[in-house]
Amino acid sequence: MARRRKKKVTENITLTGLADKGLAAGRDEEGIVYFVEGGVPGDVVDVMVTRKKSSFRKGFVTKFHKYSEERIEPLCEHFGVCGGCKWQNLSYESQLKYKEQSILDAFKRIGHVEIGEIRPIMGCSAIFNYRNKMEYSFSDREWVSQELIQTKEKIEFKQAVGFHRAGAFDKVVQIEKCHLQDDLSNEIRNSLHALALENDWSYYNARQHKGDFRNLRVRNTTLGEWMIVVIFGEQNDDAIDKTLEHFKTNFPQLTSIYYVVNKKMNDTINDLDLTLYHGEPYITEQLGHIKYKIGPKSFFQTNTKQAEVLYDQIKTLANLKGDELVYDLYTGLGSIALYVADQCKTVVGIEEIKEAIDDANINKELNNIKNAYFEVGDVKDEFNGGFVEKYGNADLIIVDPPRAGLHHDVVEMLNKTNSPRIIYVSCNPSTQARDIALMSEYYNVELIQPVDMFPHTHHIENIAVLNKK
Repeated sequence: MARRRKKKVTENITLTGLADKGLAAGRDEEGIVYFVEGGVPGDVVDVMVTRKKSSFRKGFVTKFHKYSEERIEPLCEHFGVCGGCKWQNLSYESQLKYKEQSILDAFKRIGHVEIGEIRPIMGCSAIFNYRNKMEYSFSDREWVSQELIQTKEKIEFKQAVGFHRAGAFDKVVQIEKCHLQDDLSNEIRNSLHALALENDWSYYNARQHKGDFRNLRVRNTTLGEWMIVVIFGEQNDDAIDKTLEHFKTNFPQLTSIYYVVNKKMNDTINDLDLTLYHGEPYITEQLGHIKYKIGPKSFFQTNTKQAEVLYDQIKTLANLKGDELVYDLYTGLGSIALYVADQCKTVVGIEEIKEAIDDANINKELNNIKNAYFEVGDVKDEFNGGFVEKYGNADLIIVDPPRAGLHHDVVEMLNKTNSPRIIYVSCNPSTQARDIALMSEYYNVELIQPVDMFPHTHHIENIAVLNKK
């Protein structure tokens, strides 16, 4: 039997920056890069190496020799365990600095393109309780620390509701208080946990794919409306009836109460029929002058207040005069298209999820917008010569793709359309820089405007304005 290779500790690594997924980065004396969990820039640490490649190492902190001056005390009692807010121990000013740098690095190292103007990152006014949607998981095995396991004491794995620990798909960290959404979200989750324990209902086992409770989705709006979706793993009528009645009776703040039984092997519910148990089918949000009806499957920017900042920037940078044709690719429920509709002649959106386009048309009617049109389909298939022939050559194209970025066919079509301006909105600077590099023969980058949407995480939104050469 081969011997297990002993992991090596590297001493005195000075961390100088931040990398993807919340890891800190530094170099040893030989210039090898280390990606480290548990540190922040400015720390001097020893690193237990868990992955070794020729050009880099990955690992976690085993000892601190010096603490960074950029460190702060994290607010959350679960910090460092649940894995959700990896930068909560880093001052917000520093978070913004490193996020801005990550965008510049992506454009320099991946895109190799020049940027005309680099505008300062726009931070959040509220760095806690900023999310309008949370999804909690149930597990019959609570996550416990390695330190506790190594004591060799008998461990009782309890049921838990909260968040998955990174790398532990079948275990969940029990959460008492999360600071990312209004505190009513904590009350809703904790009350369901107490009710389930009182009735001895089971939690989901991800290995055996069974259990009464699987997920809980909580949404709210700045208008004070709340929606929950209780996702059950089994058709336990007693648990379903008592749970839904519990929420109806004890939480009058809830505008909508949905439920669904998900017996599939994965957690997605977009392909399932959800049942409205009580209240309204939608909750309503408002960004600027536009109201949006949001359903249980709707995609909507998770940080409402900062989404308004983002959309205002898009609208300002679009610099529309009123007679333009605008395309909005990856339109979702039409949020950006409807936001700019009052300043152009026509706006046309494309989105592959039919339910999202249904929402877009509902919101179009809600806001009495007559000049917005929406098409269902994958952008790489719908955005073609026939589409342009149908609607005309766009004066402005707005693209806001998923993290994977633009499909190569979409990039080619953008290069062919001869649109004088493109606004590329991205939640992933790496794929954004890659795509813009593929368009650099035809377009210059006039400016970029970073907007932080998710404090305490590595995620960052960036707007790039491209002009036809």
